[in-house]
Amino acid sequence: MTTTILSWIWISSGVLLIFLVLLHSPKGDGMGGLAASGSSMFTSASSAEATLNRVTWTCLAVFLCLAVILSAGWLN
Repeated sequence: MTTTILSWIWISSGVLLIFLVLLHSPKGDGMGGLAASGSSMFTSASSAEATLNRVTWTCLAVFLCLAVILSAGWLN
């Protein structure tokens, strides 16, 4: 029963993680941005972007912890 519930939480956190990563705005021009001036690389993130970063990292931590717990078989 616990394994089933944690599996559903793991799957939903993975789907949520995909959506959160897709919500992030692009940070640069890719490899072409290396030759450009570096001033755009050091701008501060807005409050919404910082919150999105925290939620994404938290979701990633939940996803990875559940992946380790479920794959190790510690609940059997």
